[in-house]
Amino acid sequence: VQLQASGGGLVQAGGSLRLSCAASGLVFRMYNIGWFRQAPGKDREFVLAISSSDGSFYGDSAKGRFTIARDNAKSTVYLQMNSLKLEDTAVYYCAAGRFGLTSCAQYEYWGQGTQVTVSS
Repeated sequence: VQLQASGGGLVQAGGSLRLSCAASGLVFRMYNIGWFRQAPGKDREFVLAISSSDGSFYGDSAKGRFTIARDNAKSTVYLQMNSLKLEDTAVYYCAAGRFGLTSCAQYEYWGQGTQVTVSS
Protein backbone atom coordinates (compact mmCIF):
# COMPACT_ATOMS: atom_id res chain seq x y z
CA VAL A 1 0.00 0.00 0.00
CA GLN A 2 1.25 3.46 -0.89
CA LEU A 3 -0.16 6.87 -0.12
CA GLN A 4 1.37 9.82 -1.93
CA ALA A 5 0.61 13.27 -0.53
CA SER A 6 1.30 16.25 -2.76
CA GLY A 7 0.36 19.87 -3.32
CA GLY A 8 2.12 21.51 -0.43
CA GLY A 9 4.14 24.67 -0.79
CA LEU A 10 4.62 28.24 0.31
CA VAL A 11 1.55 30.46 0.40
CA GLN A 12 0.72 33.84 1.88
CA ALA A 13 -1.71 34.15 4.73
CA GLY A 14 -5.25 34.29 3.40
CA GLY A 15 -4.35 32.20 0.39
CA SER A 16 -5.40 28.71 -0.65
CA LEU A 17 -3.82 25.36 -1.39
CA ARG A 18 -5.19 22.03 -2.51
CA LEU A 19 -3.48 18.92 -1.27
CA SER A 20 -3.89 15.54 -2.94
CA CYS A 21 -3.50 12.06 -1.54
CA ALA A 22 -3.17 9.36 -4.18
CA ALA A 23 -3.47 5.77 -3.00
CA SER A 24 -2.48 2.46 -4.52
CA GLY A 25 -2.42 -1.13 -3.40
CA LEU A 26 -5.73 -1.09 -1.55
CA VAL A 27 -9.44 -1.18 -2.34
CA PHE A 28 -9.66 2.57 -2.05
CA ARG A 29 -13.44 2.88 -1.90
CA MET A 30 -13.52 0.80 1.27
CA TYR A 31 -11.19 3.06 3.24
CA ASN A 32 -11.66 6.19 5.26
CA ILE A 33 -9.00 8.78 4.44
CA GLY A 34 -7.77 11.27 6.99
CA TRP A 35 -5.50 14.26 6.95
CA PHE A 36 -3.29 15.09 9.90
CA ARG A 37 -0.65 17.73 10.39
CA GLN A 38 2.40 18.14 12.55
CA ALA A 39 4.17 21.38 13.30
CA PRO A 40 7.70 21.45 14.74
CA GLY A 41 7.67 20.55 18.41
CA LYS A 42 4.00 19.66 18.42
CA ASP A 43 1.98 16.46 18.36
CA ARG A 44 0.35 15.23 15.21
CA GLU A 45 -3.08 16.84 14.94
CA PHE A 46 -6.24 15.64 13.23
CA VAL A 47 -7.40 17.99 10.45
CA LEU A 48 -10.15 16.38 8.41
CA ALA A 49 -11.34 12.97 7.28
CA ILE A 50 -13.69 11.51 4.71
CA SER A 51 -15.34 8.17 5.18
CA SER A 52 -15.84 5.43 2.63
CA SER A 53 -19.49 6.50 2.51
CA ASP A 54 -18.47 10.11 1.76
CA GLY A 55 -19.14 11.56 5.19
CA SER A 56 -16.83 14.34 6.37
CA PHE A 57 -15.34 14.77 9.82
CA TYR A 58 -13.77 18.07 10.76
CA GLY A 59 -11.10 18.93 13.26
CA ASP A 60 -11.39 22.27 15.00
CA SER A 61 -8.72 23.84 12.81
CA ALA A 62 -10.56 22.92 9.61
CA LYS A 63 -14.06 24.09 10.37
CA GLY A 64 -15.22 26.82 8.03
CA ARG A 65 -11.99 26.91 6.02
CA PHE A 66 -11.09 23.43 4.74
CA THR A 67 -13.07 20.91 2.74
CA ILE A 68 -12.40 17.35 1.68
CA ALA A 69 -13.52 15.32 -1.29
CA ARG A 70 -12.70 11.94 -2.75
CA ASP A 71 -12.58 10.55 -6.26
CA ASN A 72 -12.78 6.78 -5.99
CA ALA A 73 -12.17 6.36 -9.72
CA LYS A 74 -8.77 8.01 -9.26
CA SER A 75 -8.12 6.62 -5.76
CA THR A 76 -7.45 10.16 -4.66
CA VAL A 77 -8.61 12.44 -1.86
CA TYR A 78 -8.35 16.21 -2.07
CA LEU A 79 -7.97 18.63 0.82
CA GLN A 80 -8.94 22.17 -0.15
CA MET A 81 -7.53 24.69 2.29
CA ASN A 82 -8.77 28.29 2.16
CA SER A 83 -8.10 31.36 4.28
CA LEU A 84 -4.79 29.92 5.39
CA LYS A 85 -3.25 31.22 8.60
CA LEU A 86 0.31 31.27 9.88
CA GLU A 87 -0.61 28.56 12.37
CA ASP A 88 -1.53 26.21 9.53
CA THR A 89 2.17 25.81 8.80
CA ALA A 90 3.00 22.12 9.24
CA VAL A 91 3.75 18.88 7.47
CA TYR A 92 0.47 17.43 6.29
CA TYR A 93 0.02 13.67 6.21
CA CYS A 94 -2.73 11.57 4.70
CA ALA A 95 -3.68 8.21 6.12
CA ALA A 96 -5.99 5.35 5.22
CA GLY A 97 -7.92 3.12 7.57
CA ARG A 98 -10.96 0.90 7.32
CA PHE A 99 -12.35 2.47 10.47
CA GLY A 100 -10.21 5.55 10.84
CA LEU A 101 -11.77 8.78 11.93
CA THR A 102 -10.11 11.37 14.18
CA SER A 103 -7.33 9.43 15.89
CA CYS A 104 -3.93 8.51 14.46
CA ALA A 105 -4.22 5.06 16.01
CA GLN A 106 -7.26 4.29 13.87
CA TYR A 107 -5.30 4.45 10.61
CA GLU A 108 -3.34 1.59 9.09
CA TYR A 109 -1.41 3.28 6.31
CA TRP A 110 0.36 6.64 6.12
CA GLY A 111 1.79 8.80 3.39
CA GLN A 112 5.13 10.58 3.58
CA GLY A 113 3.79 14.07 4.21
CA THR A 114 3.86 17.34 2.31
CA GLN A 115 5.08 20.64 3.73
CA VAL A 116 2.72 23.60 3.92
CA THR A 117 4.24 26.92 4.87
CA VAL A 118 2.09 30.00 5.35
CA SER A 119 3.90 33.32 5.34
CA SER A 120 2.79 36.75 6.48
